[in-house]
Amino acid sequence: MNAKSDESTNPPVKPSEFPKPNSPGDLTPYLRVLLAGKTLSAEQTAAAFESIMTGLVHDGEIGALLSMLAMRTPTSDEILGAARVMRTHVNRLETSIDPSQLVDTAGTGGAPKTFNVSTAAAIIAAAAGAKLAKHGNRSRTGRGSAEVLTKLGVNVDADRTIQANCLEEIGICFCFAIHHHPAAKYVMPVRMALGFPTIFNLLGPLTNPAGALRQLMGVYEPRFLKPIAQTLAELGTLRAMVIHSDDGLDEISISAPTQAIHVGDGKLTEQTIDPAELGLTIAPRESVIAKDLDHAATMVQDVITGNDKGPARDMTLLNTAATLLVADKVSSLADGFILAAQTIDSGQAAKTLKRLAELSNK
Repeated sequence: MNAKSDESTNPPVKPSEFPKPNSPGDLTPYLRVLLAGKTLSAEQTAAAFESIMTGLVHDGEIGALLSMLAMRTPTSDEILGAARVMRTHVNRLETSIDPSQLVDTAGTGGAPKTFNVSTAAAIIAAAAGAKLAKHGNRSRTGRGSAEVLTKLGVNVDADRTIQANCLEEIGICFCFAIHHHPAAKYVMPVRMALGFPTIFNLLGPLTNPAGALRQLMGVYEPRFLKPIAQTLAELGTLRAMVIHSDDGLDEISISAPTQAIHVGDGKLTEQTIDPAELGLTIAPRESVIAKDLDHAATMVQDVITGNDKGPARDMTLLNTAATLLVADKVSSLADGFILAAQTIDSGQAAKTLKRLAELSNK
C-alpha cells in the first residue's frame, strides 16, 4: 500500500532522451539559449568563453557554439563578453609606453586578399611618429603579416623583451598571435575543422597583447561594422576606425568607397571615404592583389622604399593616413596622406623597416 502510494506521488524519473554527463565546462545552458533563437548576454558569453579558454569544453560543444553564432551577426554584448575573457588569457607585452599611445592595425581577415596593406601602413605610421604594437598571425593564404614580415627579414618569433625594445626604440613591434594567445590552442582544431570565419576572427584584433587603446580595424563583412564599433567603445578604446570597403575589403580601398565608423569619446560617427574625393585615381582591385608570398613581400617593400608609385602606394597611403588619424598625429585623412607620403619619400619608412629587422633579430 505504501509502496503504491510512494510510486503515485513520486513517479520514477525517465532517462533523458539525450543523456549527458555533468562536466565543469558544460556549454549546454548557453547552447539552449541560442537554439531558442535568443542572444547571449555579455555575462553568459563570458562564462561560456571562460570554459572554452581553460580547456574544459568538448570540441563538439565548441563547434556547436561557434556555428550557431556564425549563422547570424553576433551582438556587441556577445563580442564584448568573449573579448573580455580573451584579454584575461593573453600573454601581455609590457613596455614603458602607455597603452593610450599605442595603435594596432590588425583586421579580421576573411576578406578577398590584396597585399599586406595594414602591415605596410603600420611601418610607415611608426616612421611618421606613431607607436604601433602590430598584432598579426599567419594566414590560410600563406601570405599573412607573419609570413610577409619574415620574408622582409623580421624575426616574428622574437620574445617579449625584444618586442618591447623594438617598440620603445623605433615605435613598432610585431606581436605574433600564436605566442601571445596560448589559450587559443583549445579552439584552433575546431576552427580549422569548420573552415569558415567564426567569432574568433572578430576577437583577435580586439585582444592586442600590449593593450593598445587606438585601432584601425578592418572587418570582412559590413554587418560587423556597428557591433565591432560598439564593442570597442565599451572596451574603453580611446580612438578607432572600423572599416569595410564597398568592394568587399577589410582595408580602405583604392577601387571603391569605404564605409567607416569612428569611435571616440564613447561616440560613434559614420563616414564614407571616397578615394576620388581625395584626388586619387581609382584603380581596379586586381592592381593591388599579390600573386604569392614573394610578390606580396616585394609589393610591401617597393611601397615602403618608394619604388612603387602606383595603386599599391596610394592604397597604403590611405590606410596609413587613417592610422595616423587614430593616433592623433594628424587632424584629417588628407593631412595624414601627405605625412605618409613624406615619410616614404624621405627614406624614413625604409629605415624603420631595416631597423625592425635588425632589432628583432638581436
